[in-house]
Formats: sequence, structure tokens, C-alpha cells
Amino acid sequence: MTSDHIVVAEHLHKTFANGVVALADFTTRVRRGEVVVVVGPSGAGKSTFLRCLNGLEEVDRGTIVIDSIPLDDNPANRLAIRKEVGMVFQHFNLFPHMDVLSNVTIAQRRVQKKPRSEAEATAMDVLAKVGMANRAHSFPDQLSGGQQQRVAIARALAMNPRLMLFDEATSALDPEMIGEVLAVMKKLAREGMTMIVVTHEMGFAREVSNRVIFMDAGTIIEECATEIFFSRPAKERTRSFLDQIL
Repeated sequence: MTSDHIVVAEHLHKTFANGVVALADFTTRVRRGEVVVVVGPSGAGKSTFLRCLNGLEEVDRGTIVIDSIPLDDNPANRLAIRKEVGMVFQHFNLFPHMDVLSNVTIAQRRVQKKPRSEAEATAMDVLAKVGMANRAHSFPDQLSGGQQQRVAIARALAMNPRLMLFDEATSALDPEMIGEVLAVMKKLAREGMTMIVVTHEMGFAREVSNRVIFMDAGTIIEECATEIFFSRPAKERTRSFLDQIL
């Protein structure tokens, strides 16, 4: 393993109890500062791959190493990886009874044991980054979907992650709100954040990503530089997929 790889996933296998194969001999690596977009049809295993990277799902076989830390049965390693990896889900999962500031500080205070003043200073910094500092004392039900998702991104950033995972972060949003969330993600990419993004937003993939992974039925069908993926994919299955969505 070379030191510039922050993610090394090798020979991952995952089958659910209903017999659905989510990952089948899945192997990939991600370099520091790289933006990788994962695309494919529904049920391809894209979200499962992300969830396995931070231990939300267990693989049946295979190895995962995040920033030189193996994701194994060692609780200390698992905790270290959770601190290294931020994840933004399709649904915002904000605490409805807490204002924005509290939503962004709670993990800092409980997991990182930061004092309130330090956690709030960090929260205001990341809220400013996503354009939500002026809503610090609003509650989730006072915000649009796009605003809630930007708060969810700020909450993840507040933990100072080395890797950000985005699982269909815009798919639950109304069309006019998608752009504001994508703008934040583009800003993070420009600033050098390592990102793995599961998305159907092909414009974002084309503009921001360094590499695209195309999955189907738990396997990698094609993995290549973004420009090659969109202009001259090697596999017929890839070409068929692109013909349907572009």
C-alpha cells in the first residue's frame, strides 16, 4: 500500500440475508485529494460500498484500510476511522428538537470531548463555509431541504474528517435546491477534500470528479478517468448506461 492512498478496499464481498449480492470481489483505491464518483443502476451496491467504508455495514470477506488504519474487529481502530470519515446521507437526519448550532456541535462535544466554546467556534466556521451561519439558531423544520442538507454537511465537516462520503446527497431534494448543495460539494472538492460521491448528477460528476467507478450487480464494470468515462468508455454495459441517462 502506498502512502498516498487514503482508501484501500480489496476483494470485498457482501451478501444480505435475503440473498442479494451487494458487493462481489470489489477492489479499489482512492488517493488523497481525489474526488471519485460512483454511479450505476439502483441496486448496484453503491451505497453498500460507502456504508462498508465506515463500518455501518460489515463485509463478509475482504479488507478495508482507511488512512493506514485497518477496519477490523479492534474497537479502537473502528473509533479512529469513524473520526476520520464524514458521511452525508440522502436524508438529513438532523435532530428536530435542536437548533442548527446544537446539531453541529453535539458530536464534537460527545465524541471529541470539546468544550462548548470551542465546539461552537468550529460550528460557526463550518456553517459559514456552507452558507448557513445566519441560520445557526433556526430549527430544522424552519429550513428548506437544501438548507438542511447543507447543515448536515457542516455537521460532518465539524469533525475535521480526512475523507467525506456522500450517499445520494441530493436525491431527496426538490430540483431547485439541488444546485445549492452541489455548490458546497464543488467548493469542498476545489479545496482538496478527498471525496467519494454516489450520485445521479452526471453534470457534477463530469465537472468535479477525477475518476468514475461504474458499478452493476455488486461489481465494478468500469473504472477510469472522468474524461474517458464520458467520452470513450470501454465496456458496452457502460455505454448502454450512459445512453439511458445522458
